[in-house]
Amino acid sequence: MVGVILGLVVGTGVILLVMGLGKRFAREAVPLLVDLPGGAWVVGGGLGVFTVLGVAGWLRCASEFSDRPRLTRGLHAVGTAVCCAAAFGLLFLLLSGLPGRNCRSESCAYIPGTGSAFLAYVLSAGLVGWLLHRWTNARVKVQAARERERVRRLRKKGKGKSRAAR
Repeated sequence: MVGVILGLVVGTGVILLVMGLGKRFAREAVPLLVDLPGGAWVVGGGLGVFTVLGVAGWLRCASEFSDRPRLTRGLHAVGTAVCCAAAFGLLFLLLSGLPGRNCRSESCAYIPGTGSAFLAYVLSAGLVGWLLHRWTNARVKVQAARERERVRRLRKKGKGKSRAAR
C-alpha cells in the first residue's frame, strides 16, 4: 500500500514537473517564433500545416499494426508517438502563449502576436486538413472505380461469375 501511494506521489510530481517545464519552454520559445521573418501569421500557418501532416502520419502509422515482426511493430509505435507529439505539441505550444485565465503573474501574460498566430494556425490546419481529406477520398473513389471495372471485365469474359451461378 505504501508503495502504491509513493508511486502516485512521485508520478504526480513527475507529471507536474514535465508540464511546468513544457510550459516554461513554450513561454520562452513562442516570442522567438513570433519574431521570425513573416511574422505571426506565417509561423501560425506553417505550424498548422505541420500539425496536419503529423496527424496524417499518425493515422497512417497507427493503422498498419498487424501480425508483423516485433521490431516492425516497435518502429511503427515509435513513428506513431513521434507523429502524435509533432501534431499536438505544436498546438499546445501556441496555446501556452495565450494569457492564463486566472493567473495574475507576469509568467502568464499575453505574448504579443500569439493570437494572430493561433488564428493562422487554425485556418491553415482546417484548410490543409480539408484539402487532404478531399484528395484522399478522391483517390479511394478512383481505386474503387478501377476495381469495379476490373471485376466487370472478368465477368464479361466469364471468369467473374459467382459460385452459385456456376
